[in-house]
Amino acid sequence: MKNLEAKFSLPDLDQARRQAEAIGYRFECALTQRDTFFRVARGKLKLREEGDRATLIYYAREESRADLALSKYEIVAVSDGPKTRSMLADSLGILAEVRKNRTLMMRDNVRFHLDRVERLGNFGEIEAVIAPGREPEESRGAVNELLAALGIAPDALIGASYFEMLAHD
Repeated sequence: MKNLEAKFSLPDLDQARRQAEAIGYRFECALTQRDTFFRVARGKLKLREEGDRATLIYYAREESRADLALSKYEIVAVSDGPKTRSMLADSLGILAEVRKNRTLMMRDNVRFHLDRVERLGNFGEIEAVIAPGREPEESRGAVNELLAALGIAPDALIGASYFEMLAHD
């Protein structure tokens, strides 16, 4: 799977939600997430725990542009999050842990996350999921439309992941 991503600071998550709703985004759910990142030779590997659910996510940036990032990722559900976290911590080592409250909004193939990240603050994250056989450029317009509705300039985009930002905190 691939997605086109943009991340940025958002001072007012409620206002951003209203702006997204004005152009057709709809509320899907509210989530409390703990992402544990592990040491790996390439890319990033994290275990995402949301209540009783857990998924292992591997991703790598294929190309980095000044304004948006294209990532390739794989997701696997795991039946025992705490045991998986312990096993991976023992075998690979933990890089960081990120805790956040996320509001998920959707329109077509575009996911809009309104994130309250512990120790970092409020952020928006856009992920346009690229269907197999489709080109990332086909989703660029939808991403740019949302960025414009939110008043986010291209130079305000953040290329670092939350755990990388925490490392520099």
